[in-house]
Amino acid sequence: MTNKLKITFLFGIFMILFSANMMKAQLKPGELVDGIAAVIGDEIVLESDVSEQMNYAKQQGASNTDKCEFLENLINNKLLVYEAKKDTLIENRSAAIKEQANGKYAQLLSQFPDEKTMLAAYKFRTGYEMKNAIEKIDTDTYYGQAKYQRITEKADVTPNEVTDFFNLYKMQLPEIKDEVSLAQIVMNPKLTEAHKQEIIARLNKIKKDIAGGESFESQARIYSEDPGSAPNGGLMKNISKGQMVKPFEAAALNLQEGEISDPIESEFGYHIIQLVRKAGKVYDARHILLMATPTEDEIKTAKVKLDSIRTLIIDGKTTFKDASFKFSDDKRTKFNAGIIPGADGSNKIERESIPGSISYELAGLNKGDITSAFDDEDERKRKVVKIVKMEDVIPAHKITMETDYDRIKQMALNKKKNEMIEKFVNSKLPTTFISIDGRYDSCNFKGNWKKESLKK
Repeated sequence: MTNKLKITFLFGIFMILFSANMMKAQLKPGELVDGIAAVIGDEIVLESDVSEQMNYAKQQGASNTDKCEFLENLINNKLLVYEAKKDTLIENRSAAIKEQANGKYAQLLSQFPDEKTMLAAYKFRTGYEMKNAIEKIDTDTYYGQAKYQRITEKADVTPNEVTDFFNLYKMQLPEIKDEVSLAQIVMNPKLTEAHKQEIIARLNKIKKDIAGGESFESQARIYSEDPGSAPNGGLMKNISKGQMVKPFEAAALNLQEGEISDPIESEFGYHIIQLVRKAGKVYDARHILLMATPTEDEIKTAKVKLDSIRTLIIDGKTTFKDASFKFSDDKRTKFNAGIIPGADGSNKIERESIPGSISYELAGLNKGDITSAFDDEDERKRKVVKIVKMEDVIPAHKITMETDYDRIKQMALNKKKNEMIEKFVNSKLPTTFISIDGRYDSCNFKGNWKKESLKK
């Protein structure tokens, strides 16, 4: 089954943009450096954008090398971006996206010994150029997704439509690989009171040094453990009310401009905050973060507690669902019986995609078994302790309505959404300026891009 319309979103994977710079470094005299492949409204697709998409797809193992198809994917997305920027119901987040790009740049920088090494690795001449590249990806991602959601927000499928979809495409649907359904209870190891006071004392010492003449910016660069803001002297600009966690925001907005808070605790660790500017519902602030990284003894204490909860579940004194709701610190799963969602939003996960740290603990377990407590990292790379239950084991099989109804329903819904996007795009073609470079004259696009281009 082939969708007539494919919408390609760029999810912040920087290498797809950096590959063009690598090519530029290898060009010979007289070769084309770059050029405009297409113009849609006032959005531009560069020749390098097409090459970047192809290079990234190849890195991911894709066999398709049809340059025309990659260009059409980019044109489709650019039209959505163009329309999204005109949609008054879609928030303009230019300032926030720029700040987010700065944060991502800083996170990448933290993986290298210095900025020069990073820029050389990614073939950028300046940090400004690299930040612009990241911002470009994030801008297209935000506006493309926002418009896609606006167009498809009312999409739904009936049971009869799901059945019709399955009957029409069942011979083309893929075989399901080995899968499992997993549930977890996650605990953040608690710091001892002495450990907390040690961190607070360090922050108080930093605050005292600032009062004695050290700049907040220099101290943030030296001591802050926030990789996103530390290289910028702890600065975070254009923060909207409600954007930060509550303890941080409450402390920041209770300050006068230039004032520094006492140490405050949040889910990220301990901070001191300086309010830089406040204007209406937007403010700038600097902070120094010391993360609440647990010691080996604190991790061991959390494991003992979690193993005692496991024993209660095994002995039938509580259920995994109730224990997850009562004890788990993972907000994503605690309200859903601890169930870990799969990549497609279902409760099924392909065995081969399970992270190694969990896969090792699951080795030899059967349906209904629960691991002993083990330490792991969450999505923010913080130390956590967890137990995982093998809720179900699903062997590889041919997809059927009986075993995979929810999955088939999602496929049918995605098809309907793609059709809605295709209809929207086609409705905009007659009134949107489209120009495609002559290098693509031989392309057989699925949409009427070339026809519309010739009209303009």
